[in-house]
Amino acid sequence: MSKEDTRYDASHIQVLEGWEAVRKRPGMYVGSTSERGLRQMVFEVADRAVNEVLAGRAASVDITLTPDGGVRVADEGPGVPIDETEGAGGPVLEALLTQMHTGVGTGGRHDVTIGFCGMGPAVVNALSRWMTAEVRREGVRWVQEYARGVAATPLTKTGTATGSGTTIAFWPDADIFGATEFSFDGLEERFRELAFLNQGLDISLTDLRRPDEPRSVRLSFPGGTRDFVDFLDGHTAASAPADTIAFEREDPRMAGVMEVAFRWCNCPDERVQSFANSRPTIGGMHTVGFRDGTAAALTAYAREQGLLTPVDPDFGADRIGAGLTAVVSVKLDRPEFEGATRGMLGNSEVRDCVGQAVQDHLGRWLREDPERAAAVIDQIVQGGRRD
Repeated sequence: MSKEDTRYDASHIQVLEGWEAVRKRPGMYVGSTSERGLRQMVFEVADRAVNEVLAGRAASVDITLTPDGGVRVADEGPGVPIDETEGAGGPVLEALLTQMHTGVGTGGRHDVTIGFCGMGPAVVNALSRWMTAEVRREGVRWVQEYARGVAATPLTKTGTATGSGTTIAFWPDADIFGATEFSFDGLEERFRELAFLNQGLDISLTDLRRPDEPRSVRLSFPGGTRDFVDFLDGHTAASAPADTIAFEREDPRMAGVMEVAFRWCNCPDERVQSFANSRPTIGGMHTVGFRDGTAAALTAYAREQGLLTPVDPDFGADRIGAGLTAVVSVKLDRPEFEGATRGMLGNSEVRDCVGQAVQDHLGRWLREDPERAAAVIDQIVQGGRRD
């Protein structure tokens, strides 16, 4: 190997300026350049609008897939501020859409991050060939346009406005994504989750890409996690031997609130979904606590009623799943996620908090409805014998 081959100096370092880094490595910011990445772009723009509703400043969020391949996200909140802000070098609106990590949320349990990374709408702007923003605020309509992350026009007053709100529309850059076909079903699935997990959230999703086949859904679920369990059960709900057990409890030990709903159906499958601050999780301390509490309550009741013989072992957390449908959601001021994908919740105190709450509520239900309690325990016992 020659000296030329092994030489390493400043000429080997590539410096990317502005939005070039995002456009050159888009997968680092939205996950991929496939449909999954396109879906993430919608979530990054909708984040702010969803949190406006959760904060009580807006009533609903409207998301529209337009015939020309764009996406429009609208809310009727107070409108993004348009005045100059110190350190941003321009209006708040322009900073929000051209500077990474410029947000309006406070964090913690009261804010929702829809996607997996929370990079913000500026990244979407950088990966779009065109973006438009309209703000209706204090009786005035303001408009600004952007191209590939850079303001193409100044923020312009275009007349009077009726009401207030913000509408952001974007068109993904085909040079980056190739095919730019959004999945209506994929968007609907995630927005439905959010509506289940956040009572009071009202989201409409409309597809106008095929004028002869328009499609629209409205997602709002006053029953919260209880409605979520009904949805997961689908047609099997009618054969449930147990009513849905649902509760919400705040626990200062974990600096947060838990929302849990579950029941057993006459089927062998287990459907347990978990969330932390409205993010889907593959497991963690909240699910461990849920299983611990469920197993403890069932074991204690079964022994009290003689439904387990003295030689029968306690119900383990691995035996309670036959026919179980559950949604376990926690919202914490300081969530601690394990790993870069943030799929596991690591807050150790959550395990005991959720476990005790589930044990209390399930134990009470078992004592109040002994006939259905016996049916659930028999189902679990029989399932264990089949295993």
